[in-house]
Amino acid sequence: MSRRGRVTVGVLIGVFLLFTLLGWAVEAWTDWLWFDEVQYTQVFTDVLTTRILLFLAVGLAMAVVVGGNLYLAYRLRPLLRPHSAEQATLERYRMVLSPRIGTWIAALAGIIGLFAGLSAQGRWSSWMLFRNAQPFGVKDPEFGVDIGFYVFEYPFWRYLLGVGFTAVVLSVLGALAVHYVFGGVRLQGIGDRMTTAARAHLTSLVAVFVLLKAIAYVLDRRALLLSYNEGTKLYGAGYSDINALLPAKEILAYISIVVAVAIVLFSNAVMRNLVWPGVSLALLGISAVAIGGIYPWAVQTFEVNPSVRDKEREYIERSITATRDAFGIRDTQSTAYGANNLRPPASLATDTTVVPNIRLLDPELVSQAYTQLQQVRGFYDFGEKLDIDRYTINGNTQDYVVGMREINYRELTEQQGNWINRHTVYTHGYGLVGAPANRVVCGGQPYFVSGYLGEQTGEACAAPQEQIPVEQSRIYYGEQMGQTGADYAIVGQNQEGRNVEFDRPIGSGGEQYYTYDGQGGVEVGSFTRKLLYSIKERESNFLLSEAVNENSKVLYVRNPRDRVEKVAPFLTIDGDPYPAVVDGRIMWILDGYTTSGTYPYSERINLQAETRDQLTGTGTFALAREDVNYIRNSVKATVDAYDGTVTLYEFDETDPVLKAWNKAFGGDLVRPKADTPEALAQHFRYPADLFKVQRNMLARYHVTDPGDFFSGSDFWEVPNIPDAPDTEVKQPPYYLLTQFPGQESPRFQLTSAVTPLGRQNLAALISGSYVDGRPQLAMWELPDQTAISGPVQVHQRMTNNATIRQQLNLLSSNQAQVEYGNLLSLPFGEGMLYVEPVYVKSNQENAYPLLQKVLLSYGDGGSYVVLADTIDAGIKQLVEQGQQGGAPPPPTSGENPPTTGGNQTLTPALAAAADKVESAWAEVKAARAAGDFEREGRALKAFDDAMTEFQAALNASGGAPSTPAPSGSPNAPPGTPSPTPGG
Repeated sequence: MSRRGRVTVGVLIGVFLLFTLLGWAVEAWTDWLWFDEVQYTQVFTDVLTTRILLFLAVGLAMAVVVGGNLYLAYRLRPLLRPHSAEQATLERYRMVLSPRIGTWIAALAGIIGLFAGLSAQGRWSSWMLFRNAQPFGVKDPEFGVDIGFYVFEYPFWRYLLGVGFTAVVLSVLGALAVHYVFGGVRLQGIGDRMTTAARAHLTSLVAVFVLLKAIAYVLDRRALLLSYNEGTKLYGAGYSDINALLPAKEILAYISIVVAVAIVLFSNAVMRNLVWPGVSLALLGISAVAIGGIYPWAVQTFEVNPSVRDKEREYIERSITATRDAFGIRDTQSTAYGANNLRPPASLATDTTVVPNIRLLDPELVSQAYTQLQQVRGFYDFGEKLDIDRYTINGNTQDYVVGMREINYRELTEQQGNWINRHTVYTHGYGLVGAPANRVVCGGQPYFVSGYLGEQTGEACAAPQEQIPVEQSRIYYGEQMGQTGADYAIVGQNQEGRNVEFDRPIGSGGEQYYTYDGQGGVEVGSFTRKLLYSIKERESNFLLSEAVNENSKVLYVRNPRDRVEKVAPFLTIDGDPYPAVVDGRIMWILDGYTTSGTYPYSERINLQAETRDQLTGTGTFALAREDVNYIRNSVKATVDAYDGTVTLYEFDETDPVLKAWNKAFGGDLVRPKADTPEALAQHFRYPADLFKVQRNMLARYHVTDPGDFFSGSDFWEVPNIPDAPDTEVKQPPYYLLTQFPGQESPRFQLTSAVTPLGRQNLAALISGSYVDGRPQLAMWELPDQTAISGPVQVHQRMTNNATIRQQLNLLSSNQAQVEYGNLLSLPFGEGMLYVEPVYVKSNQENAYPLLQKVLLSYGDGGSYVVLADTIDAGIKQLVEQGQQGGAPPPPTSGENPPTTGGNQTLTPALAAAADKVESAWAEVKAARAAGDFEREGRALKAFDDAMTEFQAALNASGGAPSTPAPSGSPNAPPGTPSPTPGG
């Protein structure tokens, strides 16, 4: 290369390094300023220091090992080499390398060390946990080792072993190349193909590799408790692993040590050739296949598979126990709920615990109503989904649907969307808006009790009232602040001292402006800071615009979830942050999880897959694709919506993972649970993503008997969304303020229905709530033979009812469409009450869904169904149906022949007709249990014909017997003709 070419390349490399290092320096500096703003600089410094030290330690070690072996290979080169065509060809390379061999080796070792260091610095979290390991106080069932070894130490030991293998392999390849170039290894010519020095060097490296393999076999023994077992289809070592593979790994470890010694001795001291070392390596490979592969396969095939249930029983039990512990479902309360009452009880009409708190507003559907009725300006928005919280107003505690009036930067007009307006004028939203979840007004609108801006919106009956006291309503930090172009705001008065931030509309068409005076933000008045953020944001206006002056501060990382993830990078943040008014300030509350993927014998899941449902991506954030087998809701985090203050509160005081992280960052990163303000704790709710994971685990691991678990006959599954079951999208859990059987008072709880695997009838209800500040999971299990319908069946039966279908068709037209809200399953009165709000949305522009009707059902989902204007009216109709015998009365035992009242026995014709009724209803019941609606329609037709035949036989006999109810079966659908005259 010419001198000019070398200069050009040097300049290009220099420019590249300059901009790369400048970018890293700017990011580091602005990160430091941000962490200083939120007062978490220790997180920044500790993580940065750890990454730098790991980069240097591993990078330097890798460079020294590889470079040292390259240099040793050069030093061991033969001074005299036999003449051959091969050596003549290699001479030109030797002439290039030899004068600067030290430079070449240092450069190559430096590059390898650089990449090794870059890889190592990404392991900062593993190193921090390794250094600050905590005991779990629980030992694994096989080796008796504390679980903390697997969670904290095992991953880093595995990484170090991988680094060792990489270093040795690169050293072998590099040394072999150097020996070849400088004649230590030859392919042609007379004499040995390898010099004594080269042979000793290379075989020593191979021996080190084999010794590392021995260490790997030792770690593999521990890894068996984390691996997937094909026999049990569970995680953790099974019968063949423990009785065949485990001893095989130990034997192979000893063999590896013997082979390593043999390689060194036979190749250099005894035989002085590579034959026996090669034989030793071949024997090690054969042993690995035979002892570590064929023998365990034979045990599995011929001993375990013929009697898997019995052989694997102990190991299935280990997996059940470990999974229930690791996912926090061990202490789940289980209650048998018969649900054997199929007739609406009269107590429904007078209930004060369940019925008054039934939630009608669907947070996803009414968000459009909030935006239209409480928007005030076109650029305000409430997001795709609102949140559920509870407040005590005028002594009455109930759940509210709440949302934040934030700025949607995508809705700014072209005039409003320039850089000045986007970043210095439209800087914040205004107000938390709430409405009781069980009340609507104005033909289906929410009844707003908070968030009014001074202008009349909607009809007079929906005029908001200030009932949730908020002292600071401005929202500088919110979920919509992470949009492109909205990630930072510049606040502060202009150079003339005037307020420039749009605050809110006032009066009739007036507008108020404001200047931020909170603690958040980084001062950006100096030229250095302007230049710094101009480079960071690639925006020259930081330097050129008068809007950035000595009074200015820049607010960035304004999404609450992003802020907490940055402050606590070791936490997995729940996908549904929610706002709450705490002591007059609007706070974002976020749930933080500590996780691990190395808990022995525990089921491993993918967090993203397990938490995905109908709302994911349309109102809630999708979690990362992280494989875990341990999770705890160990932290409750808050972000002040005005000044961005981030606070972490300990929630699970027993979590060893949180203790390790807290210790790693000095011991005071997370505040103790006792420091949690009572006003804040009142708004804590069971986290949605954790509940989904635990619910999905309970669908299988509620079965604790190993034999029953192996058969899988009692597994459950989460049903699809009721109004669109063919989409294969799971029904989300829902928050309710209600009282379930066995609970002493109403609780704010997250609830979900589950159905038997492959069937659609109801299997159980699962609920998560807080009792005295501690999480509690509970299940209400229905009998296996229950005919109670699941959510999908209930929705279809309610909407397919002939009378109700007519009414729904009237609501739906070319100008409007029907949308269904949350289908709630509520245990009440030894039966099941189902409630599903019905919304109607016009096809006109800017229309929003209005709650028009409420579907209610009691019993098996089809016997008692009403479509009412209100909950109270629907409950009244259900009770009236139950009292008036809108369906056959409860079934008789079926053991005695039907009678006509008194002791009069039925005639043979009537008895035959009654038997047909009994058989027809049995077919209806079977069709319902199978979820086959076509079959059920035919069965109902046959049942109706049997009832008609019974009526004809009754008229012919002139008697008046009681209704022939099918024995042991649920009630017939409403509208079924009664065989009793006037019945």
